[in-house]
Amino acid sequence: MTTCTPRAAWITLLRRLHFYIGLFVGPFIFVAALTGTLYVATPQLEAWLYADALHGSVEGEQQPLAQQIAVAEQVTGGQLSLLAVRPGLASGETTRVMYTDPTLGASESRAIFIDPVTLAVKGDMTVYGTSGILPLRQWIDYAHRSLLLGDVGRNYSELAASWMWIAALGGIVLWFFTRPKRRINNCVQNTRRLHVTLGWLLLAGMLLFSATGLTWSQWAGGNVDKMRTAFNWLTPQVNTQLKGEADVHDPHAEHHAHHGDMSGMETKSELTDFDTVLHIAQSAGIDARYVEIRPARSADRAWTVTEIDRRWPTQVDAVAVDVKNMNIIDHTYFAAFPLMAKLTRWGVDFHMGVLFGLANQLLLIAFGAALCVSIVMGYRLWWLRRPVAGMQNPLNSLLQSMAQLSPSGQIGCTLCALVLGIAMPVMGVSLVIFLLVDCLRWKMRRSRGIQQVM
Repeated sequence: MTTCTPRAAWITLLRRLHFYIGLFVGPFIFVAALTGTLYVATPQLEAWLYADALHGSVEGEQQPLAQQIAVAEQVTGGQLSLLAVRPGLASGETTRVMYTDPTLGASESRAIFIDPVTLAVKGDMTVYGTSGILPLRQWIDYAHRSLLLGDVGRNYSELAASWMWIAALGGIVLWFFTRPKRRINNCVQNTRRLHVTLGWLLLAGMLLFSATGLTWSQWAGGNVDKMRTAFNWLTPQVNTQLKGEADVHDPHAEHHAHHGDMSGMETKSELTDFDTVLHIAQSAGIDARYVEIRPARSADRAWTVTEIDRRWPTQVDAVAVDVKNMNIIDHTYFAAFPLMAKLTRWGVDFHMGVLFGLANQLLLIAFGAALCVSIVMGYRLWWLRRPVAGMQNPLNSLLQSMAQLSPSGQIGCTLCALVLGIAMPVMGVSLVIFLLVDCLRWKMRRSRGIQQVM
């Protein structure tokens, strides 16, 4: 076995790992970047496409919410449970009356769009989660999150988020220890220079998107929730329990809305509670342009009125109202959130391209496009270097590279891999696959007696 210095051994290991991440995980990161870019680039297109449903009469007096909801009830035939109402508070905006529908997926609801002035039905379509995105961006969101494959497909985005930060940091370390002492202008070095430059420019974003992506991932997300619970970093939620203990915090409150079963409004007179509850909430400081009113799930629960404006400055205050006596029983104000809860909220909203409006969109579009270019340059660099054998080409086995480390380095590397593999199970499984591929290639090369070019 070839021996080398500790520094050279680590460089060889990093190069091999970076190579595997790029070769096998790179396509998934590329797809995540591409679909994410499409998602943040299409709010204006969605607003134009569904303009009739989103906009109503500019002039005229708005009718009570009770009448608007009554019209929506006629559309559904009273067969669905009323989930929530998002009043069109600003002039020219429609009211969304949202219903649970057993034919829809998780966090999806059927929304009836009502003109608050004329009470005309402006639209009837599926909306998704707290963001309230419409069918066009729903499709893009599902492609970004799961490749339209459901829960199984979510493993792809978790794989990308699990490895992207390691690819970014590992690439920077490789550049630092292997950069040429003088500038060389040739095809390989120019491609490498562009790849590295983009890596530096995108480093902060890659770390941020890995972190925020993992928080709502299918497997690593559960471990993130446990950590947040242990350090009391959960987002405060209003207590809707009229009797007994407070509600359990939803660890995923920043990312989506769980649409549980809710009792429908059984009598027409009860619809007037929406107007009263909204007025009480506004008197308590709920003054955002976009709010959501949710009736109680059961008789021992309170109603909630929540601000849902995720743009800067963030407005996500909430109050719980007991409709029996119209008293506010609990409230949460974003200004009083713990720092980590605020950072999580801001990180997720930045990730979704809404925190800073158009500037946020343009920045993420540039980031996504540059990340795709960086990945393509990485493949081009591999192709240009492909015929080269030896230490400067990542053809040596990953296990051989680890074997060249010192005993303490091998132990540290193994422990690090175990910890990360447990914390991020998709990373752990994919690392095992990397090693199996490595062993298979090594055996094939050994049996043939030649060094194959991968």
